[in-house]
Amino acid sequence: MVRRAVAEAVGTAFLLAAVVGSGIMGDRLAGGNVAIALLANTIATGAALIALILAFGPISGAHFNPAVTLADAWQGGLAWREAPAYLAAQVAGAFGGVAAAHLMFGEPVFSASRHARSGGAQIFSEFVATFGLLSVVWGCARLRSSAVPFAVGAYIAAAYWFTASTSFANPAVTLARTASDTFAGIRPADAPGFIVAQLAGAAAATALFRWLVPSLPKDAEKVVVPHTERESTHAR
Repeated sequence: MVRRAVAEAVGTAFLLAAVVGSGIMGDRLAGGNVAIALLANTIATGAALIALILAFGPISGAHFNPAVTLADAWQGGLAWREAPAYLAAQVAGAFGGVAAAHLMFGEPVFSASRHARSGGAQIFSEFVATFGLLSVVWGCARLRSSAVPFAVGAYIAAAYWFTASTSFANPAVTLARTASDTFAGIRPADAPGFIVAQLAGAAAATALFRWLVPSLPKDAEKVVVPHTERESTHAR
């Protein structure tokens, strides 16, 4: 369990370092062109996700996302008693990744974001983004779990552009980005709406796939990818 929690923390930290760090670099180099900055942010995030899931998936499943962990526990892939360790590791790792990105670029370790991301369109975008993410995870894990890292990375890269919110799709990422007053940040006041929408989207996608694929719980321990450090019996 300790190894899996550390894998979740380190993986989530690198994910946030990629998201925030590439946002800062893109913003500085784009000369005010927001589209170019977002493109740089997108490519770095999608590529980092693929690499990190491949690296940490065999240890912890590479959830890096409380919405994924809760959905997996709901379907029996992760014991409920283990979920708190995953969630704590993900949140702690996310803030650690933000701090690392800030230190690399000479920014304050933490600073409350002033980047407004409010309104019904943004919140609905987060529902759609997370619904799509869990659909990709559940759909690919059933038959081709080896494709999940590439599918998740590709989906998040695409969702940066087809959602108004730029697809946070992750409560830990959302919380940590409130502490970054940079291109990738979100105002603390806007975070609760994002998180509620993300959890709702994950629940809706999981419920849909549970109906579409009645055998889904049998594949739950493959989420995000199969992992070998299984030290407990999973409740079904």
